[in-house]
Amino acid sequence: MEFVLDRTFLFHTLQELVRINSVNPCIAPEGRGEREIAQHIAESLRNMGVEINLLESIRGRPSVVGVLPGKGHGKSLMLNAHIDTVGVADMSEPFAATVRNGRLYGRGAYDMKGSVAAMLAAARAILDSDIELQGDLVLAFVADEEYESIGTQEVLRHYKTDAAIVTEPSQLQLCLAHKGFVWFEVETLGRAAHGSRFEEGIDANMRMGRVLHELEKLEKSLRQRKRHPLVGPPSLHAAILRGGTGLSTYAARCELKIERRTVPGETEESVRREIEKILQKLSQQDETFQAKLTTLCVREPFEVDAEAGIVQTLHASATRVLQKPPAMVGDTPWMDAALLAGAGIETVVFGPSGGGAHSAEEWVDIESVEKLAAILVHTAANYCC
Repeated sequence: MEFVLDRTFLFHTLQELVRINSVNPCIAPEGRGEREIAQHIAESLRNMGVEINLLESIRGRPSVVGVLPGKGHGKSLMLNAHIDTVGVADMSEPFAATVRNGRLYGRGAYDMKGSVAAMLAAARAILDSDIELQGDLVLAFVADEEYESIGTQEVLRHYKTDAAIVTEPSQLQLCLAHKGFVWFEVETLGRAAHGSRFEEGIDANMRMGRVLHELEKLEKSLRQRKRHPLVGPPSLHAAILRGGTGLSTYAARCELKIERRTVPGETEESVRREIEKILQKLSQQDETFQAKLTTLCVREPFEVDAEAGIVQTLHASATRVLQKPPAMVGDTPWMDAALLAGAGIETVVFGPSGGGAHSAEEWVDIESVEKLAAILVHTAANYCC
C-alpha cells in the first residue's frame, strides 16, 4: 500500500494545536476549554472534505467527530484523542510550541496534541492517496478527558464501532491494560463539646485516626497481593482529610477522601467491601464509633486480549513502520479506553513518545508523531476491510 504523509502539514498542525489554550476549566482557572481547539480541528477536517459532527453535552465544551465513510460492509474503527489539557502553573512558555533537538515543547504537546495532529495527518493521507476503506473510520477528538470524560461519554451515545485506538502517548508501545480507580468518602461522627468537658465530647478526628491506622495496614497488604502482569499491584492512599471547627471544640465530624487504584479483575463492590469490613470492625470494638462510607466516583480498569483483532492489526502495522515489533505493555493512569471497552468496543492504546505530562516541561518527539500517523494509516487500511 502506497500513501503520502504530508509531514509539513503534520508539523504545522501540531504547532498550531499546542499554541491554543485548551486547558480544562474544571482543573485550572486559566482554562479556556475546548471551544477554540475544536473549531480549529473542525475547520481542518472540513478542508479535507470530511463531514463533521460537533457534540456538546455541556455548553462550551465541544467534541469533534469526523467520519471517513467506508465503501462496503467492512469493520469500523475509531481513533480517539482528547483535546483538553491540564493547567500551566510553573510553565514559562506553555503555548510557545518551540522546537529543540527534534522535540516540540508546550502544554499538551505530549498529552495529547501530538496524537491529535497524527490523527489529522493520517486522515489526510488516506484521502489524498485514495485509500479505499470498506468500513467507516471515525475520528473522535474529545473534550474533558482530564476531568470527567464527558467527551467520550457523549461520543458513545452517537457512535459505536467494532474497534478503537485510543492514541494516548505510549512511547510507540501497545498498551493492553491500565488501572482504574474508585473514590470513597469516609465520615466519622462525634459529638461537639467544649474542650474542657471530656465527659461530653466525642472526638470524630480521633476516631478517624483509627480508620487511617487500619487503612495503612490494608494498603500494605495490597502491595503483597499477586501482581497483575501488566499494571502491577493495586494501591490506596488517603487523599484529603478535614475535621474540626476550633481548637477548644471536640470535632463533631471528620471527612476522609480515599483513592483506591484498581487492577483488571477488581470491582467497585469488592474494594468497597474491604473498607466496610474495617468500619464494622471498629464499630464492634467501640460502641461510640460511628462512620459511614460513600462511593464518589468509579472508573473501571481496562484490559484487552493480546490476540484481539485490533491488537494484531495494529501490531503488524507498527512492526512494518518501526521495522521491529513494538512491546506490549500496561500503564497505571486511567484513560478513556476503559469507557470504550465498557461499551463493547475492542480497544487498544497506542501513541507517540515524549515526556513531562502534567509537569512544568512537556514535550513530544516529532519523529514519533510522524511514525504514529503512518501506523494509523496502515492500521485503518488493514482493519477497515
